[in-house]
Amino acid sequence: MKQFFSTLFFIGMLPLFIYSQPSPNKSVWLVTSPHSAPRVQYGMERLDSALKAAGYHVQTARQLPSQKNVAVIVIGAISDRLTQTAIRQFKLPVTSAPGKEGFVINTANNHGLIAGADNSGILYGCLEMAERIRDSGTLPERLYVADQPEMVLRGTCIGIQKTTYLPGRTVYEYPYTPEDFPWFYDKALWIRYLDMLAANRMNSLYLWNGHPFASLVRLKDYPYAVEVDSATFRKNREMYHFLTAEADKRGIWVIQMFYNIIVSKPFAEKHGLVTQDRKRRILPLIADYTRKSIAAFVAEYPNVGLLVTLGEAMSDEDDEKWFTQTIIPGVKDGLQALGKTTLPPIVVRGHDTNPQAIMKAALPLYPNLYVENKYNGEALTTYHPRGPWAAMHRALSKLTVDIDNVHILANLEPFRYGATAFIQKCVQAMHNIHGANGLHLYPEASYWDWPYTADKANPRLLQIDRDWIWYQAWARYAWNCHRSRKEEDHYWSSLLDKKYGSRSAGAHILKAYEETGEIAPKLLRRFGITNGNRQTLTLGMLMSQLVNPERWRVWPDLYDSDGPEGETLATYAAREWQHLPHTGETPVQIIAEVTQHGERAVKAIEAVTMVPKDTAGFARVKNDVYCYQALAHFYAAKVQAALYVLRYRYSRNNEDLQKALPYLQQSVAYFRELAALTKDSYLYANSMQTQQRKVPVGGDNGHNKTWVELLPWYEAELGYFTQHLDSLKNTSLHSNNVNAPTLPVRLQPAPVTLLDPVAGYYKPVAQQRVFTDKDIRIQAVHPSLADLQALSFSMQQQQENGTTLRFRNTHPVKMLVGYFDTKEKSYLQAPDLETDASADDQGQAAIRITHALSLSSMPPVNVHTYYFDAGEHTFIPGKGACLLLGFTGGNQEINGYNTNQKADSTQQLDWLFEK
Repeated sequence: MKQFFSTLFFIGMLPLFIYSQPSPNKSVWLVTSPHSAPRVQYGMERLDSALKAAGYHVQTARQLPSQKNVAVIVIGAISDRLTQTAIRQFKLPVTSAPGKEGFVINTANNHGLIAGADNSGILYGCLEMAERIRDSGTLPERLYVADQPEMVLRGTCIGIQKTTYLPGRTVYEYPYTPEDFPWFYDKALWIRYLDMLAANRMNSLYLWNGHPFASLVRLKDYPYAVEVDSATFRKNREMYHFLTAEADKRGIWVIQMFYNIIVSKPFAEKHGLVTQDRKRRILPLIADYTRKSIAAFVAEYPNVGLLVTLGEAMSDEDDEKWFTQTIIPGVKDGLQALGKTTLPPIVVRGHDTNPQAIMKAALPLYPNLYVENKYNGEALTTYHPRGPWAAMHRALSKLTVDIDNVHILANLEPFRYGATAFIQKCVQAMHNIHGANGLHLYPEASYWDWPYTADKANPRLLQIDRDWIWYQAWARYAWNCHRSRKEEDHYWSSLLDKKYGSRSAGAHILKAYEETGEIAPKLLRRFGITNGNRQTLTLGMLMSQLVNPERWRVWPDLYDSDGPEGETLATYAAREWQHLPHTGETPVQIIAEVTQHGERAVKAIEAVTMVPKDTAGFARVKNDVYCYQALAHFYAAKVQAALYVLRYRYSRNNEDLQKALPYLQQSVAYFRELAALTKDSYLYANSMQTQQRKVPVGGDNGHNKTWVELLPWYEAELGYFTQHLDSLKNTSLHSNNVNAPTLPVRLQPAPVTLLDPVAGYYKPVAQQRVFTDKDIRIQAVHPSLADLQALSFSMQQQQENGTTLRFRNTHPVKMLVGYFDTKEKSYLQAPDLETDASADDQGQAAIRITHALSLSSMPPVNVHTYYFDAGEHTFIPGKGACLLLGFTGGNQEINGYNTNQKADSTQQLDWLFEK
């Protein structure tokens, strides 16, 4: 509970209401001070509209009317002379002064007062009064409300990005053009969206784009950097001014996001650069261009803040320098050009950087800083966050305002989500566990396809219409998360009744929402590979990902931070075999719970026999409930099959595999049901349709985005498993390698021409020395590598300066790079899609051969491959020791294979489900 600054007493965050019979007088004067701010005018317009809709005759004035016995509502800041006069003259005391964005409403004796701490508070007071009038149909005669928000920043985001890459461009590179983003130029749509934000008391709107400046400003020193034609540039400037002005009128900061370091394509081509290169160090030319871009942007659009992503597109060694010596000075240059001193907000995104160090270095230079970090990663998994991620949030909250980012909902999309109780508990956790005081909310689904949803509909559905309850719930609890749950159930049930024109359906629909809202969070946190968008949970998971998840690079935060303490499938199976007690949340517990949630949700939605309004919308909600039920059954059956397979790891008893078969068959049947439910209702499951998506299968070129496309994968899994079981029937129970996958073929070297000399070459075979300055030799190596020609480097030089290799090839090739399996900073870190969206641009994210080499006194080596088309290339992977093991043909397939020299080969059971 917050305390207003009054010496008398404080009023809690839950508003206090006092009602009596409405006044019969249907004429109302709205009085406000001269020269009221645009926010106040907007609030008065909404109040005026509500009063007129209720049958009132409304007049506006700039001073108190002289007539007696007329209804008057005085609107203004608590400190205004007019407000103070109204308090005395109409005997409308304010028992405590509101805090930032807060307001007091007091009506009595045919008069009323709406007093705010600031212009936003006045706006919210007007909106509150208008909402009450719309709900009751009358102006309350006696009402006292004192309220203010708990969270400082409450906002949503829109991605000015697309589901796939633009031709000739890479991740995040999307100029603002009518061809690619026609909705950006739709003023009516913007007004609807901004009105929705204002009605939900949101005060920030984040626009996400890799490099927006080249679409919005033209620089004197770099006029060629603009990425759009002159006509589009003029449209963009006009639209951005319109958007920021309309947002400011509603108390909303537009906050423009951008990545570092990305430059415009024309700028890059002019100077012989690439648009983005994670390993590129700061170049004076790029720093100057970026600083001037930011300065011009701030000078052109003064009501805009910035969201800075220092990670992903630049070297992490340069984050602090770049922020303090390029970005902040650019903002200050823009303010100086304007002749202003009020600092716009800068939000630093903590992703893939060290936000604590950034804040400590930057706050003395620029005090209006915020920091933003993901809540449950790129998913929604729990209202019990813990572990290292929660500790990081708490540390940041001690430095400045910490904003919790409800990021890409990769485990929820595309189905509707309306679990208001889950959302309320999440916001409470943001306060109580993270220490956060801000919300940055992503769309519930279809982020890359804004403004549309994934539903098959003509015309296509808009996210703000379909997902209204998502936006409203998060906003409601960002304002006040301490509301009584009993009262909240009544509130949401009433809203749903109103939406569907029913007197009793709302409670059943809410029950279905609350039950389905637990399914995806529980499934991902107990069985998932990652909390990132490289996994789409609703498309299912392969058996390999359940029984051998390490092959798919499990993201540790998913299990360390994004759910209650519990057991993975492998841990559960091991404890069962050893007859040890279980701890925390278990896989068996979760599959029982999610199936129960699905059954209860179906029972609730089927209790609704008829809805008079929006029948098509209700039918889609109902279909989503059936989809969630099928999804829960699919995972439950598949997890049970995986547990029997994992038991086989210890028992070596083929009967355990036989027991897995009917469960795997059931899982395919349930997925077939899910495919049928979605075939005519959804265009896709996930709106990111690029190669970054890996789980359950790759999403290259927009493939494998529907359940119909995934069904053959699961049917094939079942077929392979059945075949392997047949082969095992006539073998010894302890014949571990029957039908195990064959080793990859011996890779043949491909010719390339090195453009710079290297220290030497070696064959990757036993006893070969790999570094020029260290006597470190190969102890064991996978035989498929033996014919390659590896390149020798100095280990010290790699660690201090990084590795650079320039070469030319006349045919496509793959370069094999060995990454040491360790997190120690002296070793080059493997490409990671969790933190770097460009980490698979050349197919390098996947481990092709696990533990392919072992060296004396060194961590084991995993082999990755980089694809290069014919041409001239420069390979600069960054600082740290690594092995460049040579080149092979670009068409050579090297599928994932685990050859861990120290591991028991019986641990690798995923071959049972593969060809």
